[in-house]
Amino acid sequence: MITRLLVANRGEIARRVFATCRALGVETVAVHADADADAPFVAEADQAVRLPGNTPAETYLRIDLVLDAARRTGADAVHPGYGFLAENAGFAQAVTDAGLTWIGPAAKAIAVMGDKMAAKALLAEAGVPMLPTWTDADEITDFPVLVKASAGGGGRGMRVVREAAGLAEAVASARREAAGAFGDGTVFIERYVERGRHVEVQIVGDTRGTVVALGERDCSIQRRHQKIVEEAPAVVPPELRRRLHEAAVAAGRAVDYVGAGTVEFLLAPTGEFFFLEMNTRLQVEHPVTEAVTGLDLVRLQLLVAEGAPLPVAAAPAEGHAIEVRLCAEDPGQGFRPATGTLRRFAVPGVAGEFTPTRGLRLDSGVVDGSVVGVHYDSMLAKLVAWAPTRAEAARSLAAALARAEVHGVTTNRDLLVRVLRSREFGAAEVDTGFLDRHAEVFDPLLPAALVPVTALAAALASAAGRRAEAGVLAGLPSGWRNVPAFPQVTRFAGPDGGDIEVRYRLDRAGALAEWSTSPPVLPGGGAAGTGPAGAAGAAGAADGGPPDTAAGPAPTVGLVEAAPDRVVLDVDGVRRAFRVHRVGSAVFVDGPDGAAELVELPRFPLPTAELAAGSLLAPLPGAVTRVHVEVGRRVAAGDLLLTLEAMKLEHPVLAPTDGVVAELPVPAGGQVDTGAVLAVIDSSARLAPRRDLEPSNPEEDLR
Repeated sequence: MITRLLVANRGEIARRVFATCRALGVETVAVHADADADAPFVAEADQAVRLPGNTPAETYLRIDLVLDAARRTGADAVHPGYGFLAENAGFAQAVTDAGLTWIGPAAKAIAVMGDKMAAKALLAEAGVPMLPTWTDADEITDFPVLVKASAGGGGRGMRVVREAAGLAEAVASARREAAGAFGDGTVFIERYVERGRHVEVQIVGDTRGTVVALGERDCSIQRRHQKIVEEAPAVVPPELRRRLHEAAVAAGRAVDYVGAGTVEFLLAPTGEFFFLEMNTRLQVEHPVTEAVTGLDLVRLQLLVAEGAPLPVAAAPAEGHAIEVRLCAEDPGQGFRPATGTLRRFAVPGVAGEFTPTRGLRLDSGVVDGSVVGVHYDSMLAKLVAWAPTRAEAARSLAAALARAEVHGVTTNRDLLVRVLRSREFGAAEVDTGFLDRHAEVFDPLLPAALVPVTALAAALASAAGRRAEAGVLAGLPSGWRNVPAFPQVTRFAGPDGGDIEVRYRLDRAGALAEWSTSPPVLPGGGAAGTGPAGAAGAAGAADGGPPDTAAGPAPTVGLVEAAPDRVVLDVDGVRRAFRVHRVGSAVFVDGPDGAAELVELPRFPLPTAELAAGSLLAPLPGAVTRVHVEVGRRVAAGDLLLTLEAMKLEHPVLAPTDGVVAELPVPAGGQVDTGAVLAVIDSSARLAPRRDLEPSNPEEDLR
């Protein structure tokens, strides 16, 4: 029997495993990097061991340090979670050799499935359908193709190539990213299926040779080849479901699989399906399977690791479950990872956390005050909704996300809400190219036309806060004068980076007498003026698109209530409540139409150093892995200048305009902080004849 279990992972998956351990009476051990010392998973463990350093290579990927932590704490079992060492056969063997119980399949099965080329060959013999695959780029004549990391997962080391000219650089880039994420840069190429769906089958095997399928999941909506929306069951015909389950079980039996695993397939529009890979671990999206089956998959993992037979032979799905991955990233900037301090993290209506739940489930690695850094994956939490029908699950999940308060870090929340509410998702018209075809889901929930009203709410809340803290005459309205003369003025940096100036005046009774904004708000949602009965407000188009400037007069806004944390405005006779949360100069406003982060600007700003024109700044901390140009090179807008690596992903830095490279202050291998100058492009310099831009170290072959 397992008595004390070490989780060789971090964040929400560590908390997830700990939750089941507590229910079973198993003691828990956490290991943590320095950056995670104050993380929730460390606090929840019975014991915790520091892994000195911050990068994965220094900490969570160090087999010797993890095993030493198990020895020092008396752990008798190791759960790898997912990512890091979860699919490392050497780690599984080392755990077993140390006399500990390994929560997962045997090292041999991990090794075979971890080598995707070997896995394809083995499972093809077992009758599992396969896509055409190449290891030699010179053999490829038809495009598009997909470059994939042999040892990878989670979308890392994957590149779609649509023409021969881009193949060499895609291979080189995929190899670098795979080597950094998995320690193995081997890649291969397979045919890319347009409009394919990603459907995977959850299997569980025991030591007695039993392998069962516990349903399937559709994980088609992805960004950068990584899933962000998953659901169970998949919307497929019963006969196709049966064949998918049979193929998955055949794959598991071919490697004598023990524990929880996932067999992933690509479903073509024709109804054909092809093996993609087998993940020899628990998947991020396992909660949707738990929701529809009522099974605790971590419990099953522990039981079979102890040698018990599977307690289930099959698990028919009941109802429907949808999961979204809430990530610290900016979808509008190519899903660029975001960093910062999470000032507030609150999701309404949560029925349970980390264990099978009917209703709304939250599996989170963060809490209020958590610091989101650059060393690890950008996922903050998973939110899962179960309901009797797919439509109900999507509606409740979208509503909970829209009402959530996520302050201090840019996230993909708005995109997820728009995906769940889209007509195509409602009709189950999804595939892996969904986001590429639906640019409208990238729009913020809060229309630009409503930002001025939101800024007004922020200004009134700030004024209410100052009055509440006033030492004298606190009962008087903010800015009160015997003779009205000048309005109150508050300036904010808006969500789009531009400044918003709010001017307003309260009458003797504390009512809003007038207000205006600069830039102004046009009538009907795009412009605002002032009037004696209230100021003009803003109303966006019904679909959240561009405002209709001919829609009629601007709305009238009245003040109903103003407190430091809550403002209620009457906009054209409709009351709208805004929740306001202030941290320093940052003001977070959550309203009925969406959320905005504003930064209140000082009335008399201090002078700052002026950057050279054409400066490109680092969007987040990271390392410059490659510099593709040199000083003096003529470049065109969109040319690749250098590559920045952060949160285990590569991020291209492109020239914003035509010009000449004037400065490259950071060499390859250099570390940068947010706001550091990466390059300076002089668009006014005399242009030298342009030379073709080529990779500094192109790799032509695959290994």
